[in-house]
Amino acid sequence: MTDADRRTRWRPATVAVRSGPGEEPDTGAIVFPVFQTATFAQAEPGGSPPWCYARTGNPTRSALEEALAAVEGARHGLAFASGLAAATTVLLSLRAGDRVVAGADLYGGAWRLFTKVFAPLGIRFDFADTTDPAALAEALARPAALLWLESPSNPLLRVTDLAAAADLGRRAGALVLVDNTFATPVLQRPLALGADVVLHSTTKYLNGHGDVLGGALLCDDDGVHGRLRFLQNAAGAVPGPQDCFLVLRGLRTLELRVARQVAAAERVARFLDGHPGVARTWYPGLPSHPGHGLARRQMRGFGAMVSFDLRGGEAAARAVLRGLRLFTLAESLGGVRSLVCHPPTMTHASVEPEVRRERGIGDGLLRLSVGCEDPEDLLEDLAEALGEARP
Repeated sequence: MTDADRRTRWRPATVAVRSGPGEEPDTGAIVFPVFQTATFAQAEPGGSPPWCYARTGNPTRSALEEALAAVEGARHGLAFASGLAAATTVLLSLRAGDRVVAGADLYGGAWRLFTKVFAPLGIRFDFADTTDPAALAEALARPAALLWLESPSNPLLRVTDLAAAADLGRRAGALVLVDNTFATPVLQRPLALGADVVLHSTTKYLNGHGDVLGGALLCDDDGVHGRLRFLQNAAGAVPGPQDCFLVLRGLRTLELRVARQVAAAERVARFLDGHPGVARTWYPGLPSHPGHGLARRQMRGFGAMVSFDLRGGEAAARAVLRGLRLFTLAESLGGVRSLVCHPPTMTHASVEPEVRRERGIGDGLLRLSVGCEDPEDLLEDLAEALGEARP
């Protein structure tokens, strides 16, 4: 049996630890090194060397791209300077007059990129409740160039039937993209459910330590990969080798971290769901969540993001934020350290207030990224902060 054959049989935890090119061939180093160079010597002009210029390719970046593809179960991987750089690269493949259908509940940075950057260039964006099959079918009744999905979504953790949505998107002629940042490849494999492209902000769970920005696109189709790789090089939104090294290092513990975070998040969600100061808790692992059954079938765990709406509105939210000690007030998510954010004034501040209200993002909404601290300490921290904020 060859090494390649063995890799196809590896389970996800083994893939996370061992994905990528393995030992560096010249030295045998078991940790792939940082090739900190802007350019490479060439034997002759006009040739096609493996490496020529760091925007086009770098061995450390290639190692990361190989590892990302393996972890996501994809044939091809592309690394970018941020999640939004990856998103921008996909949108650069469109032309004026093309139509994009996207989920109504989505990352505020994506909303800003869609409506403030690409819409003025002549690309149309229609937003739909992708968790409602009828609403999504209506949105895709006319041809579309791109279907943009998040599941679970940001910040209300809505769950979309990815297989059904991908089928509808394909019938409409759309490239189907799934932002898998919240779920991670540990919990969900969109390509196996029919997606064409998977997007990650590698800043989040894949790196997992809050010390780097990065993004990724994963796909199986050679043609899609060729187009995206051309744009990656042409637009140049690529990560540096040190950033690639840090994401590659983070991948090694992905399975371990996510398992611990999910277990803690389930306890946090149950606690919040029964608290008198909380009007509603959004977490796919709660039986009361509208997408609970679908998440159970589609995912291998419910994730480590929890959102909740306080009865006292923004005043109560600010009081809770002042009382928290272990949940650090900060944007981002997916790291070993637990974070809390107030979407209306932070991650979704670029979304117009009337749109936020229409989509259920109230002023009392808080979003938790549950980290790797002891769950008992996290629950005590929340209890103390909520006790102070109780109406």
